[in-house]
Amino acid sequence: MVDVLIRANLKRSRLMFEDAVEALDDPSSQRMKLVSKIQDEYANVQTLPDIVARQTPKNPPSQPPPAAFSDANGTTPKLLASLTQKSSSRTSDALVLRSQPSTSGSSLVPFAAGSSGSANALIQIRTPPSQLRPKWHPPWRLMRVISGHLGWVRAVAVDPGNEWFVTGGGDRLIKIWDLASGTLKLSLTGHISTVRGVVVSDRHPYLFSCGEDKQVKCWDLEQNKVVRHYHGHLSGVYSMALHPTLDVLVTGGRDSVARVWDIRTKNQIFALAGHSATVSDVKTQEADPQVITASMDSTVRLWDLAAGKAMATLTHHKKSVRALAVHPNEFSFASASPDNIKQWRCPRGDFIQNFEGHNSIINTLAINSDNVMFSGGDNGSMHFWDWKSGHCFQTAEALVQPGSLESEAGVFCSTFDRTGTRLITGEADKTIKIWKEDERATEETHPLDWKPKLTSARR
Repeated sequence: MVDVLIRANLKRSRLMFEDAVEALDDPSSQRMKLVSKIQDEYANVQTLPDIVARQTPKNPPSQPPPAAFSDANGTTPKLLASLTQKSSSRTSDALVLRSQPSTSGSSLVPFAAGSSGSANALIQIRTPPSQLRPKWHPPWRLMRVISGHLGWVRAVAVDPGNEWFVTGGGDRLIKIWDLASGTLKLSLTGHISTVRGVVVSDRHPYLFSCGEDKQVKCWDLEQNKVVRHYHGHLSGVYSMALHPTLDVLVTGGRDSVARVWDIRTKNQIFALAGHSATVSDVKTQEADPQVITASMDSTVRLWDLAAGKAMATLTHHKKSVRALAVHPNEFSFASASPDNIKQWRCPRGDFIQNFEGHNSIINTLAINSDNVMFSGGDNGSMHFWDWKSGHCFQTAEALVQPGSLESEAGVFCSTFDRTGTRLITGEADKTIKIWKEDERATEETHPLDWKPKLTSARR
């Protein structure tokens, strides 16, 4: 008896599903299914709120249904097209495409705005971050080693005419060297302690120097003597910079203050106070922020020179910031700390990317117009970076001169010449080293060793 009932039930089920399969092939059945589905899922979004309706184009371009919904007989596209034509008066305004720019790398898609959601909401598809492929740069090699200082070389600057460069060191001397031959042209005496900063004026025959003796001096290069002193620092002066267009000098040191001086009158214009530790580096530029300072308190401050106030304070670094570098062409700069090197966008100091891998106390940064950035470490490590992508394309170790200790392999200062083809470094072994690009290198002999990393993708 039970077997008879089971067979009858199976037969009834088979007949019922056969009828259902046959019904699915009927266009009227498919039409009813689609109509009920559209009515069930999109009934609440067929009427737009007023604020969205005003932003919607009256005649949006009609789009054919996607090919992914086609079936073997081609019935589904026809039904969708007919349904779209019949309900276009009610549902054509249901999809709104917002063209608001996105800064997070996401792509915008049409969204349906209804009573249950916000009218200003965006449906965004998050695209995976992509890292910029670095440009190929030829490797740099050592061209010349210059000896002459009797102490650590702590400061270097290049003449605007690119004919000579000047260095200052722990022997309290300022030395001027010929850039082409590397021969000593002049030695200037006057400081009574280590010379920590030198800078050459682009618009006057002046050389400025500062040191740990709290002194800031202005040298007349036509007479080779000091013509002005700038008194005011309460401790050693570690860095200095000249404004490119104004007769203004900015200095920073151990008293945690960056001081702005009038070059001609020797008066202090501003005392930019705000740092809680030594101001280790100072940079200036023509546009706001006109003054950028780095400090041992692990912060970077952007200053408005007209008001004498800080525009922004960058607290991203975890350790002391010892070096800054301003890009010669772009409106951006970099700051170096033992944790990493960070790239920033002016004028608000927006963070761009990290340069990771130089695990050392970084004393100096330099950038040329070919988007090559150099970083020199306290242990003699040197890294060359591609500015755009943050890729380190070359690493090197400073070789100490014969007779020096291995521990004297530190790089304290660096700068590119005016053409960007020569790199000058001052080191702890009392030498000055000049580097240049290898002319014989090609992309075949020195291929680019680069693999994209999602963690270091450019923002």
